[in-house]
Amino acid sequence: MSPWVSAAIAAALGAGTVRARRRLHALPVLLPAGEPSAGPRRRLLAARGVAADEGVLAAARAHADREGLDVLELVPADLPAEEALGLLRLVDPAGYRQDRLAAGRGAGYAVLVGEDVLQRSGVDPDRSRDRVELLALTRRLKEYATASTDLAVAPGLSARAVPAGLSGRAAELRAQGLPPDLLSAAQLAGLALLAAAVLRDGRWGVAAAGLYWLQPALVLSAGGPLRPADLAKASAARPLRSLGAGLRTAAEARAPEPEQAGAPDRRAEYAAELAGGTDRFFEPRLGHCPWCGSARLSVRVRMPDLLQGKPGRFTLEECGACGHVFQNPRLTVEGLDFYYRDFYDGRGGEGAGTVFGRLGAHYRARAAMLAPYASPATWLDVGTGHGHFCDVAREVWPDTRFDGLDMGDGIQEAERRGWVATGYQGQFPELAGKLAGQYEAVSMYHYLEHTRDPFAELDAAAQVLVPGGHLLIELPDPQSRMARLMGPHWLPWFQPQHQHLIPAVNLRVALAERGFTVLAEQHGPAHQHNDFVGTVALTANRLAPDPHSPWADPALLRPARRAARQAVRAAALPCLAAAGLLDAVRTAVARRTDGGNAYRLLARKESR
Repeated sequence: MSPWVSAAIAAALGAGTVRARRRLHALPVLLPAGEPSAGPRRRLLAARGVAADEGVLAAARAHADREGLDVLELVPADLPAEEALGLLRLVDPAGYRQDRLAAGRGAGYAVLVGEDVLQRSGVDPDRSRDRVELLALTRRLKEYATASTDLAVAPGLSARAVPAGLSGRAAELRAQGLPPDLLSAAQLAGLALLAAAVLRDGRWGVAAAGLYWLQPALVLSAGGPLRPADLAKASAARPLRSLGAGLRTAAEARAPEPEQAGAPDRRAEYAAELAGGTDRFFEPRLGHCPWCGSARLSVRVRMPDLLQGKPGRFTLEECGACGHVFQNPRLTVEGLDFYYRDFYDGRGGEGAGTVFGRLGAHYRARAAMLAPYASPATWLDVGTGHGHFCDVAREVWPDTRFDGLDMGDGIQEAERRGWVATGYQGQFPELAGKLAGQYEAVSMYHYLEHTRDPFAELDAAAQVLVPGGHLLIELPDPQSRMARLMGPHWLPWFQPQHQHLIPAVNLRVALAERGFTVLAEQHGPAHQHNDFVGTVALTANRLAPDPHSPWADPALLRPARRAARQAVRAAALPCLAAAGLLDAVRTAVARRTDGGNAYRLLARKESR
């Protein structure tokens, strides 16, 4: 092994140690309470076996009152060393509260929750919960208090009442929305890499291994708010304990997951629906371009469903006259229902939420695009999903009322969370009459490409906006160079969901025909850094589809096929790391050259 590789490993471990130490000292600590709390009523939810005395409860309520918190995760001061390091890897206390899209993270022992949040989230405060359930609950509660959730060390709370590892590490990771198979593979690969560094490159290899070995002591030694009782043992035996933990987690991840309630019924439903094949999900093929009417069509790309792995093949054709790219043959309404099902809600809802939760910088940039031109009092986000954009956009426009519109049930959840003031469920063109002239801003971010008739959607936007109102649109750019380089594995093709991929010049003309003036156009700033990572992920999905999907071939559940899937996912890890680096370079180039895989338009509706 090259000394440079060993040195890089040592540097990464050193940086991680410094970061964890910094985060440790940023953890707030509960102070003894003075006067009884006069603030909103809050309830303490604790894992089974965990007891919090009146002193801890009073201190927690006083801290929540001072900081204006609706959710306060309580971290035991004697949290075991590896659990403490895991928490510090996941949470940056300095920015956790301010990050509206940060996943709810905690230690899983106790959490103080306001009555309003309990009511809106539908959480039963009297139900008994184990630690895994409390970890999952913390994630849910953060969604209902995105800017008023924090964590603090509770010196009077002990972790000893809950035996370590009682629930299984894989279950704990899943409760936090983390993939145990990938993380265990990464942990074991890292240990193997350290061993190779020691054997092949003594000096830097020993330095890297030493840093890893002593990391618990270096991070959690005297001076911080956490004082794990097992610190000496965790430091002394770390390599062996880490190896054992990685192997156990891998074994737990390979074991069949317990079937969720209704899972057998879902399999039967999908089997019955697919018994007749997929032909009925498609309309007859069009012989002309739906945008300009030209018959000069050619196949741009053909692919299966690389997102969910559902049966079917899809074709995107390109118009030789105007460059419009569209799905041909197009999905029927029944087909759209079939392929959207279990993607944004149901079985796939959690994964979709995780992806949307990583786009905070994009959401803020989208919202800020309007700043030089207007200060809207009312804003409708069309295709809002669960309302992630609306929640983050409040940081840019705190006085604006954000409403959302979407076809899925997630819009109702967005309203319960408070991410949108009002949620409208249904088709935009059908609801436009009801909403006519009510909004100063309308946004369609990665929405128009999903629709069956983009012209009808633009007409609806014109109807809903007041004169002088602004329309903001973001779309994948079918003219991106990466689209041809990656072929069917270019993520923005997003088949079978994307019906139309519209070149920017075509959209500008369509807006002008509807009385809009385009004020700004952005390409580089709209780029989403997923070209290479998306290609690796889609390829891994194609080679190793999820055997637990209710539409999956039952043969995928056989031990040999499951083992092959694990191997593919493990092999994808270094590829994803390399792809991430390539995407970072690609993003920097896209920003500098104002080119990328997406574009944004801002247009004003003129008075007529």
